[in-house]
Amino acid sequence: MLIPRLLVQRTLLRSLPTTRVLFSRTIHVKQTLRPLAHTPSVAKFSRRNIVTTSASTTTESTSPSTTTPVQNETETDTQQPPVSLYDQVYVGPLEQTYKRLKLFSITSLALSTTLAPFIFVVESSLPMNARIALAMIAITTSASSTALVGWCGKSYVTQLKYIRPEENGGAEGMEMTTMSLFVKPRITRVYDPSFLVESGRPFAKWELAQTVVLSKEESEGERRVEPGQEETVAETRDKDGKLLGRWVVTWGENGEGTCREIGSVVRCYSVHEELLP
Repeated sequence: MLIPRLLVQRTLLRSLPTTRVLFSRTIHVKQTLRPLAHTPSVAKFSRRNIVTTSASTTTESTSPSTTTPVQNETETDTQQPPVSLYDQVYVGPLEQTYKRLKLFSITSLALSTTLAPFIFVVESSLPMNARIALAMIAITTSASSTALVGWCGKSYVTQLKYIRPEENGGAEGMEMTTMSLFVKPRITRVYDPSFLVESGRPFAKWELAQTVVLSKEESEGERRVEPGQEETVAETRDKDGKLLGRWVVTWGENGEGTCREIGSVVRCYSVHEELLP
């Protein structure tokens, strides 16, 4: 019985080193593979191809839960109707800037006008002529700057939208909103945009044409006009709908038309053409 026990002990002793070697190899392999899981190249690759990876996994496993969201997203994108041109509204990016500038100019003019009389009240060694000159210079400078701001910002279009043909007598029109010096909206409807031409006025892109000439086909076709005939090209109204002015064309011989202003109409317009819908 002694011999078998010795054999068993020797067998156990021989197997122990083998187990240690295997254990050390296993630890070594894990330590070698651990840094690869955190390398930036693997992370970037998985983020960059996350959709492709999920699609390939879906193809191999044929799991319906993964393919259903992809079909829903595709159907949602295709079912979205295109936005109509008449539903889009152009908004001037400098609307608030012009508004604040006008308010500041009006406020400064009011303050200079209100405080000017104090020049004559305050005790000073200045003669009366000098005081009058100072008061006039202060008021004139403030009034000139306010008028300049109002002239520059009068043509700036804060909003623009297109009018549907069925709302404009069968032809496409335009509606543009500007601001007066006292920041009151002025809404101008241009019933025939072909009368808008490039403006030579500073701080303006378009203007209503002073004279127009129809082509022979237009003057003899559906747009036939008679000498002496008048048409309203554009109208300007306030926010309450009150008519402020009109731009009217009077047709002459050979389709030649001369335009004139009736009342107060906004003729020039400043827009950012790259932002138009």
